[in-house]
Amino acid sequence: MFEDSLIESSGKLKTKQGATTVLSFVLQSILVVVLVLIPLIYTEALPMKTLMSTVIVAPPPPPPPPPPPAPAQVVHVQKIETEVINGALRTPTKIPEKVKMIKEDQAPPPVAAVAGVVGGVPGGVPGGQIGGVIGGIVSSVPVAVPKVAAPPQKVRVSQGVLQGNLLHQVQPQYPPIARAARVSGAVVIKATIGKDGSMQGLQVVSGHPMLVQSALEAVKQWRYKPWVLNGEPVEVETLITVNFNLSGG
Repeated sequence: MFEDSLIESSGKLKTKQGATTVLSFVLQSILVVVLVLIPLIYTEALPMKTLMSTVIVAPPPPPPPPPPPAPAQVVHVQKIETEVINGALRTPTKIPEKVKMIKEDQAPPPVAAVAGVVGGVPGGVPGGQIGGVIGGIVSSVPVAVPKVAAPPQKVRVSQGVLQGNLLHQVQPQYPPIARAARVSGAVVIKATIGKDGSMQGLQVVSGHPMLVQSALEAVKQWRYKPWVLNGEPVEVETLITVNFNLSGG
């Protein structure tokens, strides 16, 4: 035993180390193969979620590129060459191939001289308006003249309003036959007062026949101040009432 523990030995001792190594390698290989084959044989033992999660899903295709922008329209501006710049004639850069001949219009025939008028303008025409062009234009345009409403020929006014214009009033005479018959009452007369204030067109509207004539004779002599409307005298139409009382005569 002591002899075997020494490093330097004569090699007399024989060990089984090589066979043990080979046997260990074979057993390990068999174990690895069994561990690999078990999942392949018993696939239902694997979780489905794990298998589904491991499925590779292809990414969606990229969106189509945007359409190319429409080509910008190019506007060709034709440059017009001119020999006049800022009202001044410039020197031409080259001799033109063709020279255009400019023909001036013929001058109009001379107009016979017309005697001028005060306020006219040179170059006027015969028959123009005094005051020149502006005056002729203004005078040639018809101007609407506002029409003033003509005053009415006759207006209707009550007897009470006309009482202030009464200048002369004649009281009627009581007819003796009517007094003897004890007849009284009012006589209504439709009258027209002229522009001079005189009584015109007397017409009896109502009243006792015995009293009518006496009332007409008295009203004919009445005088009124002329009725003025818009500065002009007009005729007035009114109703005049004449009362007959036995007590008053």
